[in-house]
Amino acid sequence: MDYLWSPWRYRYVAQKEPRRDCVFCTKAQQSTDQENLVLHRGLKNYVLLNLYPYTNGHLMIAPYAHVGELGALEDAAWREMADLTRKAEQALQKAYQPEGINLGMNLGKSAGAGIADHIHMHVLPRWHADANFVSVVGETRVLPESLADSYSRLKPYF
Repeated sequence: MDYLWSPWRYRYVAQKEPRRDCVFCTKAQQSTDQENLVLHRGLKNYVLLNLYPYTNGHLMIAPYAHVGELGALEDAAWREMADLTRKAEQALQKAYQPEGINLGMNLGKSAGAGIADHIHMHVLPRWHADANFVSVVGETRVLPESLADSYSRLKPYF
């Protein structure tokens, strides 16, 4: 039998109680960007790597404002989020040369939002056949690059 190890996920899987604090608000307030995987800080939003990525280079853009609906986000923050989404696409193209890119938001818990009270845009590179059997059968993702390496690869483009 073969085993795939992902010890970096244990802290998340073993968490008994739901988080009471907002991870996006907490990361926005901390000054250790590399440690928190924050790639860029704008005026109204910031760009960070997803701690539990679907693919290497999986980014998120989150507003500093703690809002759970697009309608609650001020216009300037929405415009900056759109601009940073374009910048993220360009950075991923340069750093990873993907065959495609997924953009998306899950608004609300029923829509799949892991953190429903703080909107965030996902931007992730995709390659043909990257959703392999392991994700479907084993509920495990195989990522060939560490988060630290992804950070180092993408940071110059922000």
